[in-house]
Amino acid sequence: MSEHKSSNSWSLALVALGVVFGDIGTSPLYALKECLHHAKPTPGDPLGVLGPLSLMFWSLIVMVCFKYLGFITRATNQGEGGMFALLTLFRSAKRSFKPQTTGAIVLIGIFGACLLYGDGMITPAISVLSAVEGLALLDAKLGTGLAHYVVPISAVIIMGLFLVQRHGTARIGKAFGPIMVFWFITLAVLGVINISSYPGVFSALSPHHGVNFLLHHGHDSFVLMGLVLLAVTGCEAMYADIGHFGRPPLVRSWYFIVLPSLMLNYLGQGALVLSNVNASLQPGFHHFFSLVPQVALIPVILLATAATIIASQAMITGVYSLTQQAVQLGYLPRLKIIHTNPDVRGQIYMPQVNYLLMVACLALVFHFKSSTNLAAAYGLSVALDMTFTSLLFFLVAREVWQWPLWKAGIPVIIFLIPEIGYVSGSLLKFMAGAWFPLVIGLLIWIIMKTWTDGRAILFQAMQRGRLPVQFLVDEIKKERIIRVPGAAVFMSASADGLPLALLHHLKHNKALHKQVILLTVRFEDSPYVSDETRHTVEEHCDEFYRVILRYGFSESPQVFDDLVQAMAEKTKLKKNGITFYQSREVLLTNGPGKMAQWRKKLFVMLSRLSRPATGYFDLPPRQVCELGIQLEV
Repeated sequence: MSEHKSSNSWSLALVALGVVFGDIGTSPLYALKECLHHAKPTPGDPLGVLGPLSLMFWSLIVMVCFKYLGFITRATNQGEGGMFALLTLFRSAKRSFKPQTTGAIVLIGIFGACLLYGDGMITPAISVLSAVEGLALLDAKLGTGLAHYVVPISAVIIMGLFLVQRHGTARIGKAFGPIMVFWFITLAVLGVINISSYPGVFSALSPHHGVNFLLHHGHDSFVLMGLVLLAVTGCEAMYADIGHFGRPPLVRSWYFIVLPSLMLNYLGQGALVLSNVNASLQPGFHHFFSLVPQVALIPVILLATAATIIASQAMITGVYSLTQQAVQLGYLPRLKIIHTNPDVRGQIYMPQVNYLLMVACLALVFHFKSSTNLAAAYGLSVALDMTFTSLLFFLVAREVWQWPLWKAGIPVIIFLIPEIGYVSGSLLKFMAGAWFPLVIGLLIWIIMKTWTDGRAILFQAMQRGRLPVQFLVDEIKKERIIRVPGAAVFMSASADGLPLALLHHLKHNKALHKQVILLTVRFEDSPYVSDETRHTVEEHCDEFYRVILRYGFSESPQVFDDLVQAMAEKTKLKKNGITFYQSREVLLTNGPGKMAQWRKKLFVMLSRLSRPATGYFDLPPRQVCELGIQLEV
């Protein structure tokens, strides 16, 4: 965090344009188009355009300016945001709730985090499709024939985007900011050029047009609210990424560049439709690309494609970070994490997650085939996520900050008014595709719940065969155990008792190394741990130690180096002379654990996918010894 504070706030604001505002910045490609497609404006009735425009403008004001930048981004855990950070803030209080209630709230919060995976699959698909669909308009004007290749071209771009992830994004990331500045300037210029065709479009900034539309269109009003939500997607990403930038750069980016550009472009699209409603109803009309003069159409299509790739990259990176936090908080099994830039914290690549996202995105592109069809699937998960964030914020304000009921309740009620509309409208699109992100979120939630419950059962099974440390200490003092040269580190999930790996090693080898360290690595509920509290060392007897290393859920553990540093005051460890011992559990499902049989089988499968602790912590493979142990769960 110190590097961010010392950096120029304006340069961070520039970088934030690509990383944080890429998603919401590419919404003009499809958001108003989908709203007007549903509103079906007619000549002589400007409310069909001004109403949706007004709702979009005030959604941006209420959700981004008021809710996220005004309140939510102030609720951070040591500067880190996101659903998990908000959840750990709540768990740190737990003052006035029964354990059952607290558990239910935590499960809802975890489900909210799981919904982001659905967004991570849909965002690249809908963003890239919406940009490449500009080829259809180009085809209509120049007869290029490229309109028939929108889906395959989109698929190739998406596949290429995911395949380059393993190389890291450091070099590409440097270009994100300037490209997005150019994109937002283009949005603003296109809007200003077209507003002159119907200057009266500025009246859409009055909220009464949106209210009138909702009051006079009944059932259609709810559907429209589910589409208006497309204009504010990306808010959760902004909150999750606050730890990389801090709040001031986000505020500057939003108010000076993003919001004015978005509103000018939306007003330009509305003015173009109002100036010729009949033309806008024709099949080949595209609300965004019709703003572009023919001579600039190809460059703008290329720029839009670059902007959507940047927006997709930001979401992919966000899913990596979310998964890393879930792994280190114990909600998911240990997955392979590759640090693509050792000099920059947080630049990681997760192969399993990457390829699952790629397959899901490609399936969405080939199944839905257009951004219009995919828009139906986009929304419900975002709306529910926003709603869960509002409710958790209320609990944090009451339980952690001790705000009075009125102070916490009034802003949350204001948040929930549009959010209930978003959820209602998105539910009406359930059968048209809104079920997809909900199902994805539910599946990941089941996996997380099964993993946490299974680990609790596994811990109980391991405790049944655990002996106290004093038992071994007594044996060592009585010189009943042969000591051999070298240093052995026994990995243990618990800081109590003797690890099973040590007992099995002693049982089969009848000897123990001269230096013995029982090592436990803990991930705390806070995102970062200070160097002063990084390690705890306890000496049980001569050359027999217990070491606890602590990390935050947003940190990348350096176990080998930190262990040597922790032991520097007690004894000198030679790195190439250390052997790490880790138990490799073979799980059987016929144990006494209170979990359904299918969930036990799922837990066993997840355990097989999980990386051993020694591999996850990137310990030298030639200095690792794994001991197989059978356990019944």
